[in-house]
Amino acid sequence: MSGKILIVGFGPGSFEHITERARTAIQESQVIIGYNTYVDLIRGLLTNQVIVRTGMTEEVSRAQKAVDLAVDGQAVAVISSGDAGVYGMAGLIFEVLIERGWRPQDSPEVEVIPGISAINSCAALLGAPIMHDACTISLSDHLTPWEVIEKRIEAAAAADFVVALYNPRSGRRTRQIAETQRILLQHRVPETPVGLVKSAYRDRQQVVKTTLSDMLNHDIGMLTTVIIGNSTTFYHGDLMITPRGYQRKYTLDTLEQRLRPGERLHPTNEPWSLGAKSAADFEPSVAVDAAPAATPTAARIWAAAALARVAGARSGVSPNRTAMEESRESRESRSAVVRAVFEVAVSPGVANKKFTPAQLIILAELAGDEGELEYTTAHQLILRSLTAAPEQVAAALRDHGLLASPVGDVVKIKACDFCNGEKSEGIAYAEEISRRLAGLSVEKELRIGYNGCAMACYGAVNEDIGLVFRKGKFDLFLGGKTTGRSAAPGQRVAEGIPAAQLPDLLSRIVSLYREKAFPNERFHKFFARVGHIDGFTHKDQAPAVIADAVCGS
Repeated sequence: MSGKILIVGFGPGSFEHITERARTAIQESQVIIGYNTYVDLIRGLLTNQVIVRTGMTEEVSRAQKAVDLAVDGQAVAVISSGDAGVYGMAGLIFEVLIERGWRPQDSPEVEVIPGISAINSCAALLGAPIMHDACTISLSDHLTPWEVIEKRIEAAAAADFVVALYNPRSGRRTRQIAETQRILLQHRVPETPVGLVKSAYRDRQQVVKTTLSDMLNHDIGMLTTVIIGNSTTFYHGDLMITPRGYQRKYTLDTLEQRLRPGERLHPTNEPWSLGAKSAADFEPSVAVDAAPAATPTAARIWAAAALARVAGARSGVSPNRTAMEESRESRESRSAVVRAVFEVAVSPGVANKKFTPAQLIILAELAGDEGELEYTTAHQLILRSLTAAPEQVAAALRDHGLLASPVGDVVKIKACDFCNGEKSEGIAYAEEISRRLAGLSVEKELRIGYNGCAMACYGAVNEDIGLVFRKGKFDLFLGGKTTGRSAAPGQRVAEGIPAAQLPDLLSRIVSLYREKAFPNERFHKFFARVGHIDGFTHKDQAPAVIADAVCGS
């Protein structure tokens, strides 16, 4: 029997917004594959289907499983919230199939079933904010380089698009939304309307109307869609509205129009159009057949007056100046000094855990009134400083004896305090490992835990790579998992490694991970997938006994 893959977008999650085709596709499938939360959202539609549930970042395995089952002849529904073709599973399914030599005429058959994407469902809750040209930008830089995302934000801002931001912020990705705000403020006035919609049409729906300058003062997370208006967007009570442009040619408060129907599409009455510009460039002597009032000069006056009315209703702009003109002047006044959020991880040392009063003072001064300091479990403080001179901030940190490292998906060294420095034999090796590896970019944050003696009181064995120093030698643990229901210590792959050999060994292990890891692949999954790292072999651990967690996670 020929298998089939149904790639189903089921919309925001409420039953009334799931299309009839999406419902029937789910019901006719033998297997449902999806992220845990998505399966829960459609549970009311399930009957006796086999359910394959996975966590976040497991998209590739979901796609591969769907293809395998469909090749075996089963009807498989791969579900995505919103629309499966907008940051969903549709593209990935096709990529996996193409990697296996599949062509559209081959088996398995593939059907993409559209759903309501977040930009549409969230816009409906806000009013009519995407009546004019709009774009979607995902701020997740796990798969797309930030430099590319930054260019897209800049282009959308400069072109006056309404912008819908997907994946705006997570627990670890906090800087991207702030950088986006900074770029947009170079092109738009601070009062630009912004809508924040969380969990649209679900039980915990939240809708917030705010402005571009104030948006970061509200809760924004992975379940939030951020819709940022263009230069003409305005609030009318609780409604966020972006005009289409009818006010340029029509009178909206009277039945009688200035232009007759036959005159409305004439280039003379659309001086902003390409046709009008072409006529002016190449046929300056052509006579215009239009009503006397519909001259180019009159049309420009009407358009300017209409824009001024909209801009004035939105933010009190002078009727003789458009919002774009004010935005341009505001942008030019700020262009002399461009400040950005400089984010850096700071610690007093690898083994030293004590900040001096002077160090705390300089950190507070560098953060200032607009920055912040965040304590982390990696024995570091995250300094976020709004500055135009990040190199001066870094120099000030170094001058006060502080270690500064990049933030995000990098190698982090987490060492104990060596019993307040009393067990000092292993400190030099910890500092050498930090010097070589700390701050290197990796696919997913990689923590190296370091215990200075066999007591292992700092829990190094639970980190991605665990080191236990014992009398000049090291025990090595690989593949620990610190969080989740499957949390477990790493596998002890070696005992008694001579201390002098360890920095080179770790460098080889980290280099292999950086070179061979899949996008967004954590180290413990990488170790399990490749099976062998520098002579060390992965072994499956005994399955844990799973009990229902009180917290539901």
